[in-house]
Amino acid sequence: MAELTHLLTPQVITLAVLVAVVVALILDKGRSDVIALSGAAVLLMTGVVRPIQVQSAFASPAVITLASLFVIAYAMERAGLLDAGIRALVALCQRIGKAGLWLLIAVGGAASSILNNTPIVVLLAPVIKDTAERMGISAKPFLIPLSYATILGGGCTLIGTSTNLLVNDVAGAAGQVKFSIFEITPVGVAVALVGGLYLFLFSGRLIDKSEAAVVPAPPTIGATNAAGGLPGDASAFAEERPLQPVRALVSLAVFAGVIAAAAIGVAPIAACAFAGAILLILLRVLTADEAYSGLRPDVLMLIAGMLVLGIALRTSGVAETIATALIGSVDGLPPLAALALLYVAVLFLTEILSNATVAVLFTPIAVSMGEALSVSPRPFLVATMLAASAAFATPFGYQTNALVYQLGRYRYLDFVKLGMPLNLVTAATACAVIPFFFPF
Repeated sequence: MAELTHLLTPQVITLAVLVAVVVALILDKGRSDVIALSGAAVLLMTGVVRPIQVQSAFASPAVITLASLFVIAYAMERAGLLDAGIRALVALCQRIGKAGLWLLIAVGGAASSILNNTPIVVLLAPVIKDTAERMGISAKPFLIPLSYATILGGGCTLIGTSTNLLVNDVAGAAGQVKFSIFEITPVGVAVALVGGLYLFLFSGRLIDKSEAAVVPAPPTIGATNAAGGLPGDASAFAEERPLQPVRALVSLAVFAGVIAAAAIGVAPIAACAFAGAILLILLRVLTADEAYSGLRPDVLMLIAGMLVLGIALRTSGVAETIATALIGSVDGLPPLAALALLYVAVLFLTEILSNATVAVLFTPIAVSMGEALSVSPRPFLVATMLAASAAFATPFGYQTNALVYQLGRYRYLDFVKLGMPLNLVTAATACAVIPFFFPF
């Protein structure tokens, strides 16, 4: 018994829980949010994480941001704004077909280069889903690409994602010259264009569309979809509403104000979104009860549960062990090979840890790798920026993935089949382009 206790180290428990959660999700053994929370409960009961760490996951900026944005989006939906957008997009698609949906995805990706991608996906995902269903086609080939396109767009400028800003700040603290806003744009645009072309050509072929087309939303938020075991969190957006101009303008203005305030640095996106949600209640665009109805607890609990797992990977030392092994493996490697190794390592960890955690962990490593090879650390820092946001192979590496995972009722393997090749395509493009614009 003592031997068994000795073997069950925090690292072993964490890895076992990670494997169990992923396997359960792949095999559709239950609701995804319940599976994630079950993993968090095991980590808490075994002492791998402490109650205060679990509390921090549930109160994380990602959860606060999404909850607040769900309320703002629900206000726009109740005012008829989303339905008006859907009608306009349906009319466009009737003229140009599916190209209208791809045009909206492209616009969302481009907007993400200067705006936070989470509110963009919160706003556009229901529009794309309902438009596709009114056209009598499955929304599945379009929702994952929407999330991926906004992630790719975020890599086009320094302000496109908080990850880029975080890498820049940590690198500056390490004595490196900071990046300008558009310095990484040539690399980011090249990666985004290649990734976007891949999505356009292959998303319809690789995503399982068996639960296709018009699937009526369940009447109760949180109801289970028997076919896939996923919560039916789109029910808040099921009822079509007439346009109410005053409420629509106010809710749209609040949404724009949230984005603008976060973009110019008035406060973090979580604080701006929370203030925006409260403002809508104070302005009586929504009642408090209506605001609660707009929340999607299944998405929020899924993200919180996976954040607990990410905390366990960090605090147990699993992530640090991987990072230390990476530094020791670059001796004798040419700079390009070391760059590719760093990109792959960051890419792997960002699928299971938060991108902010990976950015903080690997930015000093990127600087050390450049110095160890007697070359400029700058290409390694750019690789860290891009790879730390390139979470395509799982629903949990990025919060927009988790959002469309629930809304589109995808299977875990849909992300693997579409996202894994996208990881390879974007990694190869980045490693080929980075040295051209950022020589060693």
